[in-house]
Amino acid sequence: MTEQVRMVWLDALRLIAGVSMVGLHATADSMGQPFAAFETSERIAPMLLRAVIYTARTELFLIISVFLLLLALETRPKTYAAVMRIQARRLLVPFAFWTLFYAAYNLIKAETFGYAAPYIDQLSKPFEWFGFFLLGDVKYHMHFIPTLFGLLLFYPLFRLAQQFPMIGLMVLACLAAKREMDVFVWSTFWGQEGLPYLVRGVKILTYCGYGMVAGAALGIWQQVEPAVRRQWFVLIAFVGAMLFLIKLIATYKTIETAQWQHGFTPGYWADFLMPVVLFMGCLCLGHLRWPSVISKWAPYSFGIYLCHPIFLDVSEILLRGTAWPPIAQVGFKIAVAIPLTTALVVLLSRNSVLGWTVGMGHLPRVPGFNKLKVKGI
Repeated sequence: MTEQVRMVWLDALRLIAGVSMVGLHATADSMGQPFAAFETSERIAPMLLRAVIYTARTELFLIISVFLLLLALETRPKTYAAVMRIQARRLLVPFAFWTLFYAAYNLIKAETFGYAAPYIDQLSKPFEWFGFFLLGDVKYHMHFIPTLFGLLLFYPLFRLAQQFPMIGLMVLACLAAKREMDVFVWSTFWGQEGLPYLVRGVKILTYCGYGMVAGAALGIWQQVEPAVRRQWFVLIAFVGAMLFLIKLIATYKTIETAQWQHGFTPGYWADFLMPVVLFMGCLCLGHLRWPSVISKWAPYSFGIYLCHPIFLDVSEILLRGTAWPPIAQVGFKIAVAIPLTTALVVLLSRNSVLGWTVGMGHLPRVPGFNKLKVKGI
């Protein structure tokens, strides 16, 4: 693909999505909380950094992935069964590998932080492994792959949005439904073993709104002239600025209370709409000449997403027992995780045996699937 044909703006979004996940997970303490053990003033810098980084959530990865699938189907149409067989092989085989890897790797952090015994007990229970493989809860980031696969089951609906881009506005209805169904499911089934599965089902169903955004975006890319799209950017930037101000209010509340503001409704809308705004904003600027080096590194974004907890765990182990302020801890974790994760992903991608684990190269043969080459998200 030549530089003129390749959507470098989309590659930029892929990189933003991958790298931002490192920063996102680095801006919480080792227990995933907003540094509750520190003074209020010490939470200001890391939480403001998080507010910026959190504009690119995993939902941005979902939009990108659906957009790429629909784009690929434009040039190489396939049946529904063929598409899902390819996606199952492309996503679920690496997912199985990393699930087993993190199930074992977690023992290192568990031993260091003193919860090895309950974690080993967890590994001994078959029901927990259902959660690992069906929900991806073996590690805080692994939920993305089964969620994406579930979302892709609905891709014919997203192709309809490609034909009629106004359908993309359904993301608003879907997010409203998610908010209400989450409240009902959590309050009604709290403490029951099936709760995580119900929550994930609601998530996949309502995240179809993001799939419709991706379809609408492709339709706009194909149907609307670059000069017209460029005029939309100012409005999209304005909406993004308004949403970010709301995010700052949520950030203020987090700094003051040392608790994530899951119950702050305006913050909910700001968080979940920012990936849409970011994607559409870059699409409107897609006609510009983006640095070609972006396309060189974009294929590693999926691997960065998959591998970054390896080095975040290492950095948190190294920080254990230190009295560093939160922003210093965040800086250390990012400085360790990003270069080392990138180096690992590059090495794996160049390995003919293990390249598939980061979405590069040939996948191993698995009964029931055709032999396909995977080039990364």
